[in-house]
Amino acid sequence: MRLFLLAGLLLLPSGFASGTLPGPREYHLRMFHTHSHERLDVVYRRDSVYDPAALAKLDRFLRDHRAGTVKHYDPRLFDLLNELALKIGRSEAEIYVICGYRTPGSNAFLRSRSSAVAKRSLHMEAEAIDIRLPGVRTSLLRDAALVLRRGGVGYYARSDFLHVDVGRVRRW
Repeated sequence: MRLFLLAGLLLLPSGFASGTLPGPREYHLRMFHTHSHERLDVVYRRDSVYDPAALAKLDRFLRDHRAGTVKHYDPRLFDLLNELALKIGRSEAEIYVICGYRTPGSNAFLRSRSSAVAKRSLHMEAEAIDIRLPGVRTSLLRDAALVLRRGGVGYYARSDFLHVDVGRVRRW
């Protein structure tokens, strides 16, 4: 009987025998918005449970900075950003947000100034974000995003930012 008990303890996580279990995995994002100059540091998920208050903070942070309009973001995008930061070894990095949610009016305004803005942009669905990571080459960020295969990846080398979304897997 003692042997079975000892063997069972060896199979448990290391902290269990001492009475301490590992806590839930926290999903954390640190962001700076380049237009509003706001910062956000938030744990938005613990294990598989999203924090509604944290998601609301992220939605407000990523609002259309021209119109002030807030739209509920697809939380998979936050998971993608978290995973991207982990993939490049910069889990605590502050992500610079170039563009989050766009109202149809803001999207039309941007389309009138650039042919690179999609008519049906996923920014209008709160499923896309344009980012950069200071100190990380945008091409390296692009390569990591492509490996993840979690959605669309647009690389804008001249403007030094990366578009990622949770739509179908594609690249440009």
